[in-house]
Amino acid sequence: MDTMRRATTFMTERVSTRGGYVWSYLADFSRRWGEMEAWPGMIWTQAPGTPEMGQIFLDAYHATGETLYYEAAVRAGDALIAGQHPSGGWNYIIDFDGEASLRRWYETIGRNGWRLEEFQHYYGNATFDDHATVECGRFLLRLHLEKGEPRFRAAVDKVIGFVLDSQYPVGGWPQRFPKAGEFSNHGRPDYTGHITLNDEVAQENIDFLLLVLQQLGQERVREPLMRAMELMIALQQPQPTPGWAMQYTPDLKPAPARTYEPASITPHGTAAAVNQLLDYYELTGEPKYLARVGEAIDWIAGLELPRDQWTADGRNFYRNYEPGTGRLIATHRRGSNAQNGEYWTDFDTAGIRPEKHIDVARLRARYQRVQGLTPEQATRSSVLLGRGESLMPPYVITEAVGGSDLNVTAAAARAEAVADLIARLNDEGYWPQELRTTSHPYRGDGPAEPPPGFVDRGQVGDDWDTSPFTEPTGPTGISTGLYINNMSRLIGYLRETDAA
Repeated sequence: MDTMRRATTFMTERVSTRGGYVWSYLADFSRRWGEMEAWPGMIWTQAPGTPEMGQIFLDAYHATGETLYYEAAVRAGDALIAGQHPSGGWNYIIDFDGEASLRRWYETIGRNGWRLEEFQHYYGNATFDDHATVECGRFLLRLHLEKGEPRFRAAVDKVIGFVLDSQYPVGGWPQRFPKAGEFSNHGRPDYTGHITLNDEVAQENIDFLLLVLQQLGQERVREPLMRAMELMIALQQPQPTPGWAMQYTPDLKPAPARTYEPASITPHGTAAAVNQLLDYYELTGEPKYLARVGEAIDWIAGLELPRDQWTADGRNFYRNYEPGTGRLIATHRRGSNAQNGEYWTDFDTAGIRPEKHIDVARLRARYQRVQGLTPEQATRSSVLLGRGESLMPPYVITEAVGGSDLNVTAAAARAEAVADLIARLNDEGYWPQELRTTSHPYRGDGPAEPPPGFVDRGQVGDDWDTSPFTEPTGPTGISTGLYINNMSRLIGYLRETDAA
């Protein structure tokens, strides 16, 4: 408990920006990062950022009863409220130095992140991408339920309005809302208004509406979430590619997004959609959700690579297949930075590597189990029907989090003994983390041609590319994700000892 207090005091007093957080910091705070390098006045809404910090504070409050943690959670909630878009959602970034500062960031660091095209343009609206809006809403709802403070309920009501207002009549959601002015997507159409499944947009929104239905009893969300679930049936493609795309046009045709994301059917997206349909049968008991699941699983199984072609970390599937033909699509890039570089796709697949892991046997086994249930058996714990456990448990972060933070995923969560965690907290009050993921500092727009001798390493281009990249070694720093994961381990230990 002393270790938890010391670590939390360091994070709240030394690391926090007005109650919020980014992902990682050099030990002297001379640089800091969210998904890209951040400025001192910024906090991040993407995991493992400010909403997850709020959640672990509430977990610690429940485990100890100490007001230190509740007060830290309140400050995180107030930081999110301060950055809530008037529409009710959130952008990836909140900049407490103001709109002009945020625009300058997009025109400098954001514009020069070659790989992260979503940061190359300032939209001025809110996003569902990377769970940014829903994670904020979920935390604020939990914070409101804790003690009923009205300002948190008012913020939650705005989030609910955002989710309902942004939903299309057909049932899906765009990536961003409200619609911003047209922008140049490297000469391609704006993709942010497409019906989006990528990064679990639809699933996260459905789960959030289920949470609202159960915890707040708001019946107005029932029809929108039913409409969203039924859309998943309509989005499944016909043979010979009976899977799902990552985004769709308004007439439900697979659509492209960023320049390296072609209109395609994806095995990993299809596996996610299958699991969602199985969930929906267990919510409703309606057989229509199972009607074509078998086709989808068979299609996935037919694409699995032979074991000797898997990567060392178990990736056994390629990413993109052409709708209607099933041809494998390859993505390539040339150039060295956001100014002279470009991505393109074709069918020249020589040299491409598997990108995704799918446990096909486990997926099929779940389908067979759920398929064998009667509607009454399937819906025994249906939240939609007012059954089952609370979707807001007393402890939310019970497994290691990583989100898009490459420093956390590169290090991986270690199953350390509690004594070792206590010993590793340094004298300043934080757990040192080797920051192997870094980025080039902004140095202006890149040259119009690649520098002499440039060799593309994949994650990052030349010295003008501000995209994050991972090195074999890095400096020691402070990691929000590591704090969350270590606190979760210590909270788990307290719960175990209390139970004993």
